[in-house]
Amino acid sequence: MKRIGVNIDHIATLRNARGEHHPDPFFAAKFVKKLGADSITIHLREDRRHINDSDAKKICSIKNLLVNLEISIKDEIVENALKINPNFICIVPENRKEVTTEGGLNLKKNKNKIKSIINLFKKKRIRTSLFINPNLNDILISKDLGADCIEIHTGRLANLVKSKKNIYKELLRIKKSSKLAEQLGMEVHAGHGLDYRSTKLLSKINEIKEFNIGHFIIGESVFYGLQKVIKEFRKIVK
Repeated sequence: MKRIGVNIDHIATLRNARGEHHPDPFFAAKFVKKLGADSITIHLREDRRHINDSDAKKICSIKNLLVNLEISIKDEIVENALKINPNFICIVPENRKEVTTEGGLNLKKNKNKIKSIINLFKKKRIRTSLFINPNLNDILISKDLGADCIEIHTGRLANLVKSKKNIYKELLRIKKSSKLAEQLGMEVHAGHGLDYRSTKLLSKINEIKEFNIGHFIIGESVFYGLQKVIKEFRKIVK
C-alpha cells in the first residue's frame, strides 16, 4: 500500500512571518493525521527558517504519529535529531542560501560522514533514508552505506511536467532507479515539487511506496482546504 507523507514546514513559515504562535505546527501535525496523512515530514534546517527545535520535540512526542525528520549532516543537527528521537530520519543536502532543496546528496563527497550518521540512527532503530537524485550509481552507494530507504528527488520531473516539456528521459531514470533500489532491498520514496499531475505519473511506478509532499499541499489548501487536498492525494496514491 502506497503512503502519503505531508510536509508541514510551511505552516511554520506562515507562523514565523508574524513572529507569533499561529498557525501552530504542533496542531497542524495532529490535524493532518486526522485528515488521512500516513506520516508527517518536518525539516529541521540549520538556520531554523521554519521548523525549530521546540516544534520538532513536541511533534515527535505525539503518540501514534509517524514523524519523518529531515536533517543535514551537520554535527549539531545530527546530535539534536538523536535527542528528538523521531520515527524516521531522511538525510538531505542543505545550502543556507538555497530557497529549497536543490538536488540529491553528494554521496561520493560525503560517503564516510553519511555512513557514520546512518550507523548512529541504526543503533536507535530509527529508519533512515537518503535523499538522492535518480541515479543508478547513487542507488548502489546508498546500499553500501546501509540506508534503509532512498527518497528520489523528483524536482526535475515535477518542473518538466509543469512546463509541459518531454518527461520521458527523467521518468525512465526514476523508474530504473526505483527498480534497482527495491531489488537491493531498500524501500523507495519520492518527493520534491510534486503536485497532482506529477504524483499521478509516479504513482504508477509500483516500487515507490511513499510520497512526501509539502509546498503544493499547503499552497493549494489556501484555496480548497487541507481536507480536500489531502483527500485528493490519498485518492491518487492509494
